[in-house]
Amino acid sequence: MYVPRFNALDDEDEIRRLVAEVGTAELVTVGPEGFPVATLLPVLWEGDRLLLHMARANEHWRSVADGSPALAVVTGPDGYVSPAWYPATEEHGRTVPTWNYSAVHLTGRARVHDDPAWLRDAVTRLTDRHESGRERPWAVTDAPAAYVEKQLRAIVGVEVTVERVEAKAKLSQNRSEADRAGVVEGLRREGGTRGQLLADRMESVLPHADT
Repeated sequence: MYVPRFNALDDEDEIRRLVAEVGTAELVTVGPEGFPVATLLPVLWEGDRLLLHMARANEHWRSVADGSPALAVVTGPDGYVSPAWYPATEEHGRTVPTWNYSAVHLTGRARVHDDPAWLRDAVTRLTDRHESGRERPWAVTDAPAAYVEKQLRAIVGVEVTVERVEAKAKLSQNRSEADRAGVVEGLRREGGTRGQLLADRMESVLPHADT
């Protein structure tokens, strides 16, 4: 990943929090013909491993040999940034459009799991993670046991042992405080749901980018 110094994320807690908030990753591995294969999957990052699962009908997992290289790409809110939002455009005009985003690349070695106990544990952990904040959290054990067993047979698990973490937040850090505030205002005004999320992200990382 290309990461300019001012866009680098190097706080592990912040990186893990971003991955947890997004909750999904594009798992990329190399297929039998040498071309990349990718599937968007729910992800749980615990210690140095990623826990994922995919449909058994998805041929992707069949090309994942034990220890094969894998890349999990997690992307936060992103969106177009118009030069019209920069006060600097009125001042000197030396501005261009850009795209703001956050991304985490987790590189490591993958292994497929077909063991029902492993799958149940992984699905339970993932479910508990997303249900924990609810007033009445749903649990895997709330469903009939036979039904759960049938659903587990329809998936396979993937575990990625993480060897390298690269993280980037391109959120107008190279612009003036006034320009950053202009971007947040522009996103709030016309960015839609995705724009609101990107503006929230900018304000969380850049406390002075307020309107």
